[in-house]
Amino acid sequence: MTAPSKVGAVYGAGLLQGLALVTFPAASAVFTSPHAYALSSAEYGALFAPQTVMAVAASLLGRTFARRWGEKRVLILGLAADLSSMALLIASRFALGSHAAAFTLLLGSTALMGIGFGLTVPALTTFATALFPHKVDAAVLALNALLGLGTALAPLLVALFVGLGIWWGLPLAVGALLAALIAWSLFLTLAARGAATAARIPLSSRSWLFAAFAFAYGVVETVNGTWAVLYMKGVLRAETALAAVALTLFWAAATAGRVLFASVERWLPSRNTFRLLPWVIGFALVGTAMVPCSSPGLGLAAFGLAGIGCSALLPLTLSLGGHVASPGKLIAAYQIGYGVAAFGIGPLHDYAGLGLRALFGGTAVVALALAGLSVLIVRGEKPAAAHGRVR
Repeated sequence: MTAPSKVGAVYGAGLLQGLALVTFPAASAVFTSPHAYALSSAEYGALFAPQTVMAVAASLLGRTFARRWGEKRVLILGLAADLSSMALLIASRFALGSHAAAFTLLLGSTALMGIGFGLTVPALTTFATALFPHKVDAAVLALNALLGLGTALAPLLVALFVGLGIWWGLPLAVGALLAALIAWSLFLTLAARGAATAARIPLSSRSWLFAAFAFAYGVVETVNGTWAVLYMKGVLRAETALAAVALTLFWAAATAGRVLFASVERWLPSRNTFRLLPWVIGFALVGTAMVPCSSPGLGLAAFGLAGIGCSALLPLTLSLGGHVASPGKLIAAYQIGYGVAAFGIGPLHDYAGLGLRALFGGTAVVALALAGLSVLIVRGEKPAAAHGRVR
């Protein structure tokens, strides 16, 4: 029988990782407010550059660390990086008198978050699989659902704390829970069966195809997940609370869609879902770019639709591509796409004069590329592999 304490630690860590990760985009209105950090769009985008670099490095090195130190130590190291990230984020509020100092602390905070994400998520996936070896699909799905729940809750909680005048309440609460979880995990015996001896998968032309898909997916997800609040406020003139709801709808729809497509796989095979969802994302991006300024409610609907489009694509990329590329390498490709979108939009907006409407609409081209890549991937799949489950 699986000890409830181990299950609670692993799945609780998934929830906290989701909360911590989206704390930064959820607080984008605070970071760009002239009454707080007063970051420009380019500076806000630059926050995610160190996060991307460190997440890519951590995801690629995580397997090596696991072989040397064990998966449990890797998990605790990742959680400690998350905790340190929240601590630096809180500390940055005491440096608001110096723009350079506050910005530097924020950069350090996102770098630590990248390390935490890159180490924690693969480790949690390994532990979830080990805890329920006969129900791997359900175990990993539940973990991803809790990660998604955390990302959906973060914007609402930030809006709540902003309303109370203490926006830093969320990183403080998440940090306290992370500290408690680390202390709890130190006393647990967590085993990862076969994790440290996993075979290396050689690179192939198909592995690059999956990597390209993961990269493009990272771009379209991040355009929505990182810039939704600023789009709602700056373009659609929505109130801060309503803008936070848009980000919550995006992540909530992504989580719900993942569960939905896993449950209807009998009627809608994964390979069909894989080819369908890029078109949903493209339609949502075009719709977002066309929403009138006086209709923020339509903006909410567009971001919700984008969440559904994004929902199952990354899990399917990992499951379909697992036989040709390691999860760490695919996560690294996804993180590079994340960084390009998070960092690249700011300079395009501030220095190239491109509005967010044009940038959202232009990202639909990337969704079309996803659609083309999905056809190539599914066409080259063997029948047994093409029906991989959504995880």
